[in-house]
Amino acid sequence: MHNVFLRMAIATSTALISLSAQVQAQTATESTPADTAEHEVSFTSADGTDIGKAQLIGTGSGLLIRLDLQNLPADQWVAFHIHENGACDASNTFESAGGHWNVAGMSHGHLTETGPHSGDMPNQRVGADGRLLADVFNAQAFLTGETGNVMGRALVIHDGADDYQTQPAGDAGDRIACAVIE
Repeated sequence: MHNVFLRMAIATSTALISLSAQVQAQTATESTPADTAEHEVSFTSADGTDIGKAQLIGTGSGLLIRLDLQNLPADQWVAFHIHENGACDASNTFESAGGHWNVAGMSHGHLTETGPHSGDMPNQRVGADGRLLADVFNAQAFLTGETGNVMGRALVIHDGADDYQTQPAGDAGDRIACAVIE
């Protein structure tokens, strides 16, 4: 009799585990945003040289930017922003990219009361070899849709760190690398 109850308990547990796995798989599928997209952009240095790429990965909650760049100022922090214009003219040190992308008209910087801009992102650390490998997430940016769409904008790297408060661009120095998001 004890074996009968034990077999029934095992069969019931196995069925519940199987049902639980099916529900978890279905929930994961349902929660995956249908409008995700991926896009690759190429970065150019101020002398016009190709210095690497960024993979832009759209999610339902923002944009993941996966950077793989080289030949940047070694062993230092650099500012990283989304700029308003999709133009990277090296002959004018990327001034063609315009100011920081700023959908809501906020102040610059993560340390200001009325900031940050939509295009403000954390400083990135370049290795001793001049290579920058990073994953950066921006919850205000998207590859699709009308609100927060970054298509037609530019990604810009500066030669210094952003202080997260000086207006209008964080006193981050010259623009040294740029990529058009097209």
